[in-house]
Amino acid sequence: MTGAPDVRGSGPAAGEQLQQQHVSCQVFPKRLAQGNPQQGFLSSFFTSNQKCQLRLLRTLETNPYVKLLLDAMKHSGCAVNKDRHFSCEDCNGNVSGGFDASTSQIVLCQNNIRNQAHMNRVVTHELIHAFDHCRAHVDWFTNLRHLACSEVRAANLSGDCSLVNEIFRFHFGLKQHHQTCVRDRATLSILAVRNISKEVAKNAVDEVFESCFNDYEPFGRIPHNKTYARYAHRDFQNRDRYYSNI
Repeated sequence: MTGAPDVRGSGPAAGEQLQQQHVSCQVFPKRLAQGNPQQGFLSSFFTSNQKCQLRLLRTLETNPYVKLLLDAMKHSGCAVNKDRHFSCEDCNGNVSGGFDASTSQIVLCQNNIRNQAHMNRVVTHELIHAFDHCRAHVDWFTNLRHLACSEVRAANLSGDCSLVNEIFRFHFGLKQHHQTCVRDRATLSILAVRNISKEVAKNAVDEVFESCFNDYEPFGRIPHNKTYARYAHRDFQNRDRYYSNI
């Protein structure tokens, strides 16, 4: 799964690839190992990697947010393959996951993902980045506004700012609380992957917030909980069938 970037077609020159790989260390989680972790026979049962793989499989098969995003990726010509596009690895710090555009791969930080609900949120969040990468050719490496826009969308549409999650964070009761949460989460996500000041990150979020907050694709609405996500998935499937008949 992990390895050299995909260089098919009119990709960047070798020098540009090396520059992107260097910058990607600042944009995405710092990976402690390349490729699947090596495991001995006796350690292969219920390791963190095994738990990560099982949680990922359950998320892909049952989570309504993720099922919609997988359908949308396929519809956009970027079908997702579990073995190719996901990698369970140990990561530095307390980051939970990331989207590595150089390999078109979602990194799941097996040493930091705590439970199934956490896995659901991480996969959803990173699949939104993958969807943006597929449809919009985001310049993750040099354009902070592009990164900020995708982080706003991920915070808005992934359930990161659901009422339940905010109560667990002891954040609730504010006017326009959802918008405030999205701004804060997007800013924190940028700071986690870029060595910039909080003011610079916040300004980037503010610059793109209105347009990116109101971009609900592929959900068509803000999915505040799993019920909303199921409705959004149903509507997306019906929309797909409608367009196929035109």
